[in-house]
Amino acid sequence: MTGAELRVVDGKNILDLSDDELKRTRDLLDASGLKVVSIASPLLKCVLPNAPGVDGRFQHDVFASKHTFEDQPRLTERAFQIAQFFEARIVRVFSYWRTVQPERCESAIVEALSDLARLGAKEGVIIGLENEHACNVGTALETARILKLVTHENLMVVWDPANALCAGEEPFPGGYGLLDKKRIGHVHAKDCHIEDGKPVWGPLGTRHVQWKEQIAALLTDGYKGYVSLETHWKGPGESDKKEASRICGWNLRGLVS
Repeated sequence: MTGAELRVVDGKNILDLSDDELKRTRDLLDASGLKVVSIASPLLKCVLPNAPGVDGRFQHDVFASKHTFEDQPRLTERAFQIAQFFEARIVRVFSYWRTVQPERCESAIVEALSDLARLGAKEGVIIGLENEHACNVGTALETARILKLVTHENLMVVWDPANALCAGEEPFPGGYGLLDKKRIGHVHAKDCHIEDGKPVWGPLGTRHVQWKEQIAALLTDGYKGYVSLETHWKGPGESDKKEASRICGWNLRGLVS
């Protein structure tokens, strides 16, 4: 483990931490020799006004963030401030909560991402669009379409194969094959299979996502970024996320080697 992606610290979303709390976090990371890879912000993880109704099939994981559309300008400014503070290369963003007609939200998503990419270029950071099944851009197919519409080099992809699976897509090789490999800026690693339309999380490399093949393809295609573990699996007995991270980290090291 050489890097950290910051989402929640002491039960608070990273964008809601005070300056003193940010300094304490940096001190802890420095003491552990961990570089901050990405600010896992909740930008555009909100309801888009005047859009079709929200798709009620998906759980909304807010990770200690309950911000609204009106909060986005303030959150954007704060996200860039925090990225600079930690010297993080990436600010992760979304595409608004998924509606029953995602295609009708496309123009608003393109406009928002284009603005963020331009701002990111000025700040020297990459805007990382995560494919999130609970948001309007959930599959690789949807992600690829947005990338063709927003060509700014500061917009890249946070590729999450398990999210694509939850969105109803076969993430590898099908979904991955649709993506522009040069625009994959970050990768999220977790694993699950689907039961009754819902994900059942488990140890990385032991469920439905073909992680061995996916990682091999990333390396073959020249990927140089980080693979960031996500703690959706609660561990043995569904009660120990720290142990879950140890197990998944061990599995990931084996897969990469």
